[in-house]
Amino acid sequence: MCICVNCYYVDDCTTYHAVEIQHQERHLTENPTFEPTEPTINVNIRTPNNQDIEIEWDVVGCLSFTAENGKWAKLRPGELIPT
Repeated sequence: MCICVNCYYVDDCTTYHAVEIQHQERHLTENPTFEPTEPTINVNIRTPNNQDIEIEWDVVGCLSFTAENGKWAKLRPGELIPT
């Protein structure tokens, strides 16, 4: 799971914004200004039926990570938390 969903900076982070683009999700903010320090992104590529390709992007490390449990859920109440 992307650590961003529990990060204080998720709604202003340029890296999370890029992940939203890759997942074709609507943005928490259109113009993020926070540049995180050394984010690490895992990209997983799957072919569940040997035909389709699924690509999953997850931020798994970041020196700027500041925990705020449930931050993403507070910004999008009632929506499914991205996994």
